[in-house]
Amino acid sequence: MRAAVLFLRSYLWAMTVQLKKKIAQRIFNGHPWIFNNEIEAIKGDVKAGDIVDVLYGDGSFAGKGYINPQSQITVRLLTRRKEEINDDFFLRRIQEAWHYRQKIGYTENCRLVFGEADYLPALIIDKFNDYFVLQTLSFGMDVWKDSIVKALQTIFKPKGIYERNDVPVRELEGLQQQKGFLSAQFDTNIIITENGLKFYVDIENGQKTGYFLDQQDNRRAIKHIAKGADVLGAFTYTGTFEIHAAHYGAKSVLGIDISVNAVEQANRNAKLNGLDNICHFEAVNAFDVLKGWAKEGRQYDMVMLDPPAFTKSRENIQKALTGYKEINLRGMKLVKNGGFLVTSSCTNLVSPELFLQTIDMAAKDARKKIRQVTFKAQASDHPIIWGMENTNYLKFLIVEVSGL
Repeated sequence: MRAAVLFLRSYLWAMTVQLKKKIAQRIFNGHPWIFNNEIEAIKGDVKAGDIVDVLYGDGSFAGKGYINPQSQITVRLLTRRKEEINDDFFLRRIQEAWHYRQKIGYTENCRLVFGEADYLPALIIDKFNDYFVLQTLSFGMDVWKDSIVKALQTIFKPKGIYERNDVPVRELEGLQQQKGFLSAQFDTNIIITENGLKFYVDIENGQKTGYFLDQQDNRRAIKHIAKGADVLGAFTYTGTFEIHAAHYGAKSVLGIDISVNAVEQANRNAKLNGLDNICHFEAVNAFDVLKGWAKEGRQYDMVMLDPPAFTKSRENIQKALTGYKEINLRGMKLVKNGGFLVTSSCTNLVSPELFLQTIDMAAKDARKKIRQVTFKAQASDHPIIWGMENTNYLKFLIVEVSGL
């Protein structure tokens, strides 16, 4: 209903945003974000969530998008065409996103909509078989939540839809944090299958949308180096990398995480796959124990590090880099000569180049020689749009480690 009212307002009063004549080239090149300092004038009595026509400085049509005067990103473009933004628009966009995943082979579990990369800025939808979890992270996208749910029901006839809008970024848009059912209620503890393994997913209380789908391809990348290895995994969360290592033939696997609840679920996941005789998980702080374990002389054939984002603010990038360097230095010291370090960063503000430089500095300080095995981004159901840095956020690296 709210979406229909806002559409009618934009239709009747033809609200427009005119850009300055000199704007960032990225807008011409397709980036959907328009900041306040790039706007020359706003015509009409606009309110947060309104659909507006966006014009270049010479008056030519740039696109249509939703506006939020309260947000740092004032306008997010939805289309470069002169088309209506309505229920059918969202149905088409979500159908296009689904067809793309089908073409590249992601059908059972996948990120169905990845925000800007699927031309639906600030919308995240994860598909866990017949269950869907969505996040509407901006005021303008939240307005269309009913339309998005309607589209999912039309295309998939799902068993359940749940919103995980319990994220602080919504408050910057003038929205409340919230979570709950967007369909009939269902058991939010489900089991999914990934790479032939089964994992519990807690849709209601798990991190983000309940499970990290972005590493599903990278977990297969450890297949050969895990065979016969003694493995340590830090920041294990619910044990997905570690259980893959055991499945691929590791001799022993220890996973550590600061969260007691995550460790409990990791042990349950190991048991679910009949790998609890190989995998063991402990609730400890990785920063506290890794340094001590290195001094004790512990050594592993493979050490895996998958820490959370160390910063979401540009002001704290240096602090994040210091954290990445320190944890990777400690990890390398625990790797046997000829063994492997498997390391990741999901901090989108740290570029791939900066991440590799940080690993290189950690190796020098640890007095280790490293040889790159593979360097990847997130799984392909999280597509990368060149020129949109926020879509290229995950760095996944495997290196062989040896002494100098």
